[in-house]
Amino acid sequence: MSRSILFTLAVTLAFPATSFAHKVWLLPSQTVLSGAEPWVTVDAAVSNDLFYFNHFPLQLDGLTITAPDGTDAQAQNQSVGRYRSVFDLPLEQEGTYRVAVLNEGLFASYQKDGETRRWRGSPKAFAAEIPGDAEDLHVTEYLGRVETFVTNGPPTKTALKPTGKGIELIPVTHPNDLYAGETGTFRVLVEGKPAAGLEVEVVRGGTRYRDTQGETHLTTDENGEFSMTWPEPGMYWLETSSTDDKTTLPQAGSRRLSYAATLEVLPQ
Repeated sequence: MSRSILFTLAVTLAFPATSFAHKVWLLPSQTVLSGAEPWVTVDAAVSNDLFYFNHFPLQLDGLTITAPDGTDAQAQNQSVGRYRSVFDLPLEQEGTYRVAVLNEGLFASYQKDGETRRWRGSPKAFAAEIPGDAEDLHVTEYLGRVETFVTNGPPTKTALKPTGKGIELIPVTHPNDLYAGETGTFRVLVEGKPAAGLEVEVVRGGTRYRDTQGETHLTTDENGEFSMTWPEPGMYWLETSSTDDKTTLPQAGSRRLSYAATLEVLPQ
C-alpha cells in the first residue's frame, strides 16, 4: 500500500469522523451463533458508504482477537484485496470473542524545500526519516481502535475486560444481546477511566440506499455512559474520538484517540 494511502488511513483512524467522511469498520458475517465448530468471516474496510467496499482495505497488521477465556485467538485465511481485507475466525470456544484492529504511532506534517510533506510511522522511524532541517513540523500521536464482537452460544464477559489503552467500549448491555425496540447501554473509557462528555455517533448500515445518513448523536454522562434505543434490526456502526496532550511519545505535541465498533441488532 502506498505511503499516501497509509497516511490517509492514519488520519481517518485518528481524527473524528463526520457523517459523510470515510468510515473504518469490521463487518462479521453474523454475530450470534451456536452449534458445533461455527465460523464467521469478517470484512475490514475504509469506505464512503457504510459496509460497502468502495475506498480501500483496512490493513490487518494490528488485528487482535480475544477468545472467551481471555487468550489470543488466531484468524485464518487472511487476504487483502483492492477494496477490502477479509479473514475467517473459527469459534472453537463457547462464549464471546472480541475482534479488534489497533492502529498506533505518529503522523507528522512539515515544510521541506517549499513543499508541505506528510509522514506516518513509528517513533524509531521518525528519527531516521524526518529531516533535521524540516520546518513548521507538527507531530501527533494517534491510537485508533476498530472492533466488533461475536458470540458462540451463551454470551460471556471475559473478553470484554478493558485493557486500559486508548478509547474502549465497555458494555453494560452485552453487545451480542441487542434487539430492536430495546435500549442498550454502554460505558466509554479513556485509558481505563470513564470518559464524560464524549460525543458518540451511531449510524445504521445501508446508507448507500438512503437520502440521509440518519445518524444519532449521543453524549456520555458523568459515568462515561450512553444509551441507545434501537429503532430497527440491522448492523450499526458507532464512533467516538478524543484529543488531548497526554502523549506517551516525546516527539508528539498532541494525542488523538479514536474508536469505532460494529454491532448487530436483532429482531424481537
